[in-house]
Amino acid sequence: MNTRQYTILALCCAGLFSCAPKKEKAFVYDHGGIIRGDRTQKELALVFTGDSFADGGEHIRQALARHRAKGSFFLTGNFYRHSHFYQLIKNLAADGHYLGAHSDAHLLYCAWENRDRLLVSREGFEADLAANYREMAKFGISKARAKYFLPPYEWYNEKISAWSNAWGVTVVNFTPGTRSNADYTYPDMQSRYVSSERIMESIWAPEKNDPAGLNGFILLIHLGTDPRREDKFYLRLDELLAALHEKGYRCKRIDELLATR
Repeated sequence: MNTRQYTILALCCAGLFSCAPKKEKAFVYDHGGIIRGDRTQKELALVFTGDSFADGGEHIRQALARHRAKGSFFLTGNFYRHSHFYQLIKNLAADGHYLGAHSDAHLLYCAWENRDRLLVSREGFEADLAANYREMAKFGISKARAKYFLPPYEWYNEKISAWSNAWGVTVVNFTPGTRSNADYTYPDMQSRYVSSERIMESIWAPEKNDPAGLNGFILLIHLGTDPRREDKFYLRLDELLAALHEKGYRCKRIDELLATR
């Protein structure tokens, strides 16, 4: 045993140096995608998706700034190309938020009624994803800086996850258990419509009933919604952030929440 090995052994025995390898955090997966981070830490990620609408963009940005919280914005190529959204995108990047991919043309990858039935070929999937990242590159966002990918419609299967991994990105999705992802609905949808009050109640249900609370949650909210929805949930973001802070939760970027070491 050399001098360095003796030193490390002595530090281990003294409890000043860990001899055991670092453990990877335990994440929750569904169909190959990460749907929840570490449940032992009071941390969560607020993720915002955008394609055609951005009416909540500036309100969301200012609310996050007021509460010193970071968000993660998964945007389609359609969104990145939209000239009216350029300044918002630049401001979000300047504020230090995560900007990622949500597909280029907001494609539906697999059938609603049969998740195993693909609606795109591998070539079509990769071409669409590559187009999304080309638009991101115009804002200085590289794949290396945005390795997490949230599929369009939040709907994918194991094949899509495998193709994504092979392409060098990791699929993430919202954590089930709340109705925050239903904030796009509007009254004309009748039974599918979910009010902002019901959405807020649904967020606090797992916080109360899950032993881990909202630890590791990936909470999805839309960056903008159809004008037919007047009850915009993003207008209650200040209320949500204040309550999360009061309960001791820290809002982190998706790449920080899912950092393995």
